[in-house]
Amino acid sequence: MKTIPPKTERIHSLDSLRAIMMLLGLVLHSALTFGVHNYGEAWPLKDPNATHPLNDLLVGVIHLFRIPIFFVVAGFFGSMLFYERGPLKMFKNRVSRIAYPFIVFLPILTPIILFSFIFTGSVFNGDEAALETTLSYFSNPLIFIPQSTYHLWFLYYLFLITLLTLCLGLLFKKVPNLTSNITKAFDWIIKKPVLRILFLAFLTFILYEFMNTKEVVTSVSFIPDLNTFLFYFQFYIFGWVLFKSKHLLDKMMRFDWLYTILGLTTTLIYLLMFEALTFEIFILIKSISVWLLIFGITGLFVRYGSSHSPRMRYVSDATYWVYLIHLPLTVIIPSLIIDWPLPATIKFLIVLISMTTICFITYNYLVRGTFIGKFLNGRKYTRKLFDIKKVEELSKLKSDANTV
Repeated sequence: MKTIPPKTERIHSLDSLRAIMMLLGLVLHSALTFGVHNYGEAWPLKDPNATHPLNDLLVGVIHLFRIPIFFVVAGFFGSMLFYERGPLKMFKNRVSRIAYPFIVFLPILTPIILFSFIFTGSVFNGDEAALETTLSYFSNPLIFIPQSTYHLWFLYYLFLITLLTLCLGLLFKKVPNLTSNITKAFDWIIKKPVLRILFLAFLTFILYEFMNTKEVVTSVSFIPDLNTFLFYFQFYIFGWVLFKSKHLLDKMMRFDWLYTILGLTTTLIYLLMFEALTFEIFILIKSISVWLLIFGITGLFVRYGSSHSPRMRYVSDATYWVYLIHLPLTVIIPSLIIDWPLPATIKFLIVLISMTTICFITYNYLVRGTFIGKFLNGRKYTRKLFDIKKVEELSKLKSDANTV
């Protein structure tokens, strides 16, 4: 009887990790408007009646590890597609899951995002005719043509990085001995709890030195930015190689709590003392912090999130839609509560909760069981948690049958 090579079972811990990292973007964007730090053109909005530095601290902590972890997970699953389905199927999958949503949603979201930023900015500036002022911008048809990738920069760079990695993967397939040696060296490093942090942090430190910057400012231009590309490429490649050593995922649990606590501590140190630190000390602490948090947080998800959860699977399925539509809601809602005499943190929570609620309600009723859900996730999903559990059990039975 023909034996079908076993495929990697769904890794629930990394699915959940990817979903939570995506949702932390909602927290970050909601906090930006109510912080005291000037983020320049990246986020020009600031509630004139309610700001607090703790919101900036929250932004700084989340910003350090969220996208790096997401690229690690993306690299892991990209590698899984490459080695288990083949390069061509991997390419087609990435086109349909990354490129097509970017191409379709960017022109749809562009006028909505511009409207929300212009309107809220006008309200914050005390313009009593904010709506009329905003609508006047749309008399120019060029405003409907995307001039920026906005928050979809992530999809843009993810696809570019995927293309390069695909080419490198094909190249390394021609030198299996070299690939095998890299995997063995990687395995050896991953098994060493202290060495893996120091080695990877050193590589990130060198990259910061090469870029000569303390902070990689995310580029939203259609012209690829070398610093943005290289910075996130390192995390994607780590995830790619990690798939070849997936049997070591359990090693992530070693010192996971310690890594997370140390990572948060060192992050707070460089955020609170950034003016007193030299350039080299700053980027060194920052490099160590990001890898402590990558290993620590991933380890916690491996420890506590490795079993199937219908609720977490539902959230994971929803996050793509939530990621796509949350930004204009995050921007417009603060303009509606500007006059509420509330502290900045309460306003931040109101924006976060109301925006998240709207995102998930629209996903459940307008996306999940429709062609939009199929377009984003590859299939239509049931809305019932019981059915999600049943589908998972059937999928596992089919997987077991394929190995017979």
